[in-house]
Amino acid sequence: MALIIKETFEVEAPMEAVWAFMMDPHAVARCMPGAELGEVVDERTFEGTIKVKVGAVTTSYAGRVQFVDIDEAARHVSMTAEGKETGGGTAIGTMSSQLTTLDDGRVQVVAEASVELTGRVAQVGRGLIQGVSHQLFLKFVDCAKQRLEAEEGSAPLDEPENSEPVNIVPVVFRAIGSGIVNFFRRLFRRSSD
Repeated sequence: MALIIKETFEVEAPMEAVWAFMMDPHAVARCMPGAELGEVVDERTFEGTIKVKVGAVTTSYAGRVQFVDIDEAARHVSMTAEGKETGGGTAIGTMSSQLTTLDDGRVQVVAEASVELTGRVAQVGRGLIQGVSHQLFLKFVDCAKQRLEAEEGSAPLDEPENSEPVNIVPVVFRAIGSGIVNFFRRLFRRSSD
């Protein structure tokens, strides 16, 4: 199953700080739900795992992320990722991030990913996977913003317990609920036309 994911968020922090965060695999992994950075192979290649829990079943992917293009002047980065599920499935994809300074000084981050999934996770359906991906992205953004927008001199943020698998069940229910609400909004909009 092929997926295209595009997400955007804004941060009230200097461009240099946001760029440094996005280029730091340790910082990114700390904010990614269920992710754990394993080995730093070199300055562009990293290995790690991500755990996802669905009810009583826990699925784990082990994989590698590699920066393939870093343009610091344009504030653009591209990477490839490949992971293998313990149950035999795979996740292979590319991701790019573009950082832009907005007129009010905030930094906008546009992330785009193209992912090819096989195995058990691909059987749950495209809409549900995209909904879950969006909810996980929101958790990442919340953590990243807390870290980047913390005022200098304030107490350091507590490290999240990120080695625990992500419990997808509440995330799935939020994604389904969001889909139902959007369906009825579209339905009522058509009825009123």
